[in-house]
Amino acid sequence: MTHPHEADLEVKVGVISISTSRWKRYGDLKGLENVPEDDESTRIVVERLNCVDYRLVPDRRLSIIKAIAELAESVDVIVTIGGTGISPTDVTVDVVRRLVDREIEGFGEIFRMLSYEEVGASAMLSRAFAGVLDGTVIFCLPGSKGAVRLGVELISRVIKHVVSHARGLR
Repeated sequence: MTHPHEADLEVKVGVISISTSRWKRYGDLKGLENVPEDDESTRIVVERLNCVDYRLVPDRRLSIIKAIAELAESVDVIVTIGGTGISPTDVTVDVVRRLVDREIEGFGEIFRMLSYEEVGASAMLSRAFAGVLDGTVIFCLPGSKGAVRLGVELISRVIKHVVSHARGLR
């Protein structure tokens, strides 16, 4: 159901690819024109959502915080890709969880449920996450193409509704 105040709502999306290996290859990258050809997961987000900006950062807390702070100034939604697993270098969710004002618990729950239908019990290893930071909605997706496709499909269904609630327009 679309609410009347959502009909004309334009939602600007920024995407952050979090990958130390890709960062070592390319360095800090900014801007949609600089998305590497081999970053298929980021390209899925850019093609499906109204992306207006992009960052590539390594799996480091301060790099992630800086990229979120930069993008939050100009977008309504930030989608992070990568760093949501349980390995010691997967710090994205830990960083974002400390930054947000409110968590959107249902996103991770639904993501893992749908992921379970596709990949089975290994879906429990995903820490897909969402929250709100000063009115900006942040979605944290795993880095695999399949997970990004699933996450983008879920996000695209509710993006205007979630943003309207985050802004207090409901």
